Amino acid sequence: MRIVLASGNAGKVVELEQLLAGSGVQLVPQTTLGVSDADETGLTFVENALIKARHAARATGLPALADDSGICVDALDGAPGLYAARYAGTHGDSAANNAKLLRELDGVPTEKRTAYFIAVLVLLRHAEDPAPLIAEGRWHGRILEAPRGAGGFGYDPLFLPDGSDLGAAEIEPALKNRLSHRGQALDVLKARFAELA
Repeated sequence: MRIVLASGNAGKVVELEQLLAGSGVQLVPQTTLGVSDADETGLTFVENALIKARHAARATGLPALADDSGICVDALDGAPGLYAARYAGTHGDSAANNAKLLRELDGVPTEKRTAYFIAVLVLLRHAEDPAPLIAEGRWHGRILEAPRGAGGFGYDPLFLPDGSDLGAAEIEPALKNRLSHRGQALDVLKARFAELA
């Protein structure tokens, strides 16, 4: 099954390709098909994922998979949340986003630095699909006081998962993919792939 991935984010592309290995799904990043990013005008992760999936499906005529994800910090009332990728102003500037998050949490004690990554995946059979497959995953932990590790992307260097001594950017990629919010959501979605027939 050939599915367009409604993302140009290289980190997401790699993670999702690894998670779908052996599933019979061939992910084709929208950028390789000349599809631009959709305007994310939704007010929730679900709305933005639907917007992105519909945009990619319309442009390509293929089934589309979209991910909208972020990190929600309890001490910041859920910020950066929906705006995680552009928290510091420029879309996709991870270093600036991480620096801003650390500034915002300066002086906040360890026990109040709780947070979770969230991923919402939407799979559309076609652009006008009235019954999209939707799955959500959450990965709970806390925000570290300084970056750790060289793996992952985005906020991974600042995230310590619950029950782990290793930060998200220190965990071996295959294990991280299974534990992560995106991995959890994809497990739910893969269990429903039969509905695509």
